[in-house]
Amino acid sequence: MPKQIDIKGTVVDDETAAFYSFFGIPSASPSAVAQILNDVDGDDVEVNIASNGGDVFAASEIFTLLKAANANVTVNIQGLAASAASVIAMAGDTVKISPTAQIMIHQAASYGSSGVGGNKDDLANEIADLSHEIDVLDGIDKSIASAYESKTGMTQGDLLNMMAQETWIGAQEAVDKGFADEIMFVDEKQAAFSNATANIVPKSAVNKLLNLLNKSEKTEKLENNTKKSQPTSDLKQSKLAILLGKTKEK
Repeated sequence: MPKQIDIKGTVVDDETAAFYSFFGIPSASPSAVAQILNDVDGDDVEVNIASNGGDVFAASEIFTLLKAANANVTVNIQGLAASAASVIAMAGDTVKISPTAQIMIHQAASYGSSGVGGNKDDLANEIADLSHEIDVLDGIDKSIASAYESKTGMTQGDLLNMMAQETWIGAQEAVDKGFADEIMFVDEKQAAFSNATANIVPKSAVNKLLNLLNKSEKTEKLENNTKKSQPTSDLKQSKLAILLGKTKEK
């Protein structure tokens, strides 16, 4: 039975989690995740995400805990995986997304006091402080983009551009761009009824191929290979055998 980790409510640090818990407010914190992972003994781990995000450093800690876990980690994006929660989602060995779910990525933000006022020296100090804060946020954005890059294979420049535009990503686009591996609730056991002498390809094979083709990089490679040469009859048979489960994949 897989160990269940819920990333629901706000992603917060451990101290803030105690505050949230006192008032009965849902949250996800590094210590809560670590406690569950400490009990993992060869079990698989399922991470269920429906969160608007929160503290980027708490999310980074959770991401690292999941990546370092001695377990196969499956992430289920059940609702919204926004901001910091989207970073946590990238830790999954397999990421599944509900057909009605969304991933939202954007730039990091600071909510400290930044009132501007005073004489020219005060203003100069304010400008220096703001310039430093901009540099810090720029570094945080790049670290967030690195998590997306490790999962999607997209360039950091493209990802930073998506973050700057506050990009909302639906299920199909998430699979296309590599943020997710598959869309949940695909019924591979659905029967295929036919009136033909030829065998009908089973749903499991169709879904397997579609999930492969949904990834843009693999689609581009497939198209390039198709242009170079048409597959031989033996190669076609080999591919069909893999899809139909008649040979073992390496």
